[in-house]
Amino acid sequence: MRAIWKGAVSFGLVSIAVRLYSATEEKDIRFHQVHRDDGGRIKYKRVCSVDGEEVAYDDIAKGYDLGGGEMVILTDDDFSDLPLTTSRAIEVLEFVPAEQVDPILYNKAYFLEPEKTAAKPYALLRDALTNTERVAIVKVALRQREQLATLRVRDDVLVLNTMLWPDEVRAAKFDILDEDVTARPAELAMAGSLIESMAADFDPSSYTDNYREALQEVIDAKVAGREVVQPEEAEEAPAAAVDLMAALRASVERARAARGEEPAAPAEVEERQPSSIKKTTAKKAAPTKKTTPAKKAATAKKTATKKSA
Repeated sequence: MRAIWKGAVSFGLVSIAVRLYSATEEKDIRFHQVHRDDGGRIKYKRVCSVDGEEVAYDDIAKGYDLGGGEMVILTDDDFSDLPLTTSRAIEVLEFVPAEQVDPILYNKAYFLEPEKTAAKPYALLRDALTNTERVAIVKVALRQREQLATLRVRDDVLVLNTMLWPDEVRAAKFDILDEDVTARPAELAMAGSLIESMAADFDPSSYTDNYREALQEVIDAKVAGREVVQPEEAEEAPAAAVDLMAALRASVERARAARGEEPAAPAEVEERQPSSIKKTTAKKAAPTKKTTPAKKAATAKKTATKKSA
């Protein structure tokens, strides 16, 4: 790996010299735009929209659109004068419990490697974070932009996670969520059964990118000059509106079958339901006593015999 940034972690009066490495990489299969007839690469020219002339890289600046056709042009000198106090430092602001950081704020992850002279303070910060079960909230300047980030420990390595600023997270506003929609206790019990039947420990290595593997197979077949025949998949008819309880029950049975378990007995599902539901169901299911005409005649005959005696 190649370091993309060098600086120091400012931890109180302690300074830890570190190098920064990208902790993740995309595995997407990348393509070039080419001419269909001869495979030639498609190139794009940087052309000015005003004079129509091609523009060299050295003549390109950043512009901020004010609207109405007005543009503010900023040069590299303008950016260099900005007061980035964390240009070569990762400044620790505070230490917070890890569970208080909302995962939606996380953006990109980087590994921190200590310089040879900073191995001891690096280990000190790493072990202290582990023992206190906290993460460090820091500020760092990457690519001419100051960012909020966290420092945490993963496999005995300090990991820097850049974060979004709070105003960069959109508010979820959906009118349908304001409606009074509640689930019945029986539906909640069945949904709980479905969750339990699909419960497992998370192992990321057990998941694969099936689309990328299939696409790579197509590319390999093209190179080898063979044709890839994909199995035809039966088109499923659009799902009709079904009863929610029936769909949940069928989902539980399918999840059990996928794990090689026996189908759930109705009594087993009943046990998971609240006691109030059981009592109500029992009362409804209890049969009512009916008197048939034959029984009426027999009763009347016994009564007449007793009276004559």
